Amino acid sequence: MDRSQKERVVAELHHIFANSGIVVVASYVGMTVAEMQTLRGKMREAGGGVRVSKNRLAKIALEGLPCAALGDLLNGMSVVLFSEDPVGAAKVAEDFTKENNKFEIRGGVMGENLLNRQDITTIAKMPSRDELLAVLASCLGAPAANIAAALTGPAANIAASIETIASNIDT
Repeated sequence: MDRSQKERVVAELHHIFANSGIVVVASYVGMTVAEMQTLRGKMREAGGGVRVSKNRLAKIALEGLPCAALGDLLNGMSVVLFSEDPVGAAKVAEDFTKENNKFEIRGGVMGENLLNRQDITTIAKMPSRDELLAVLASCLGAPAANIAAALTGPAANIAASIETIASNIDT
């Protein structure tokens, strides 16, 4: 890898570390290419990505960032999972750990907060942004539906009463 390629990798990693909602670092010793492709596919579905690079380049990319402590987790064969959704990468990493015993989560970072293995597990149990938005939308829609029912209910009752009176008069 020549200098310009290294600079591109460092810039890309810097962008990932600076702009992701969560970054998870894991060990992937012994994983096959097919297993890594499966992980990449799952992260793509979750709206995130997977990046493998030299630890030294990743540590350079972390310099000057609030999450620079993440560099302590970068040793040996490291893979970085990242997503804008603060729960996305944690969920995928946690699920993939259950499927593949060669994949081992070391920790991660959310903003400037360094996360350990247990923190990643806790975050993975939280609802995703999309799930929270769906719950919020249903909560906001429920009062409107109740108001509409309350407003149309008396009119429907009056109409039913008039219809009953009219049918009794005709007979």
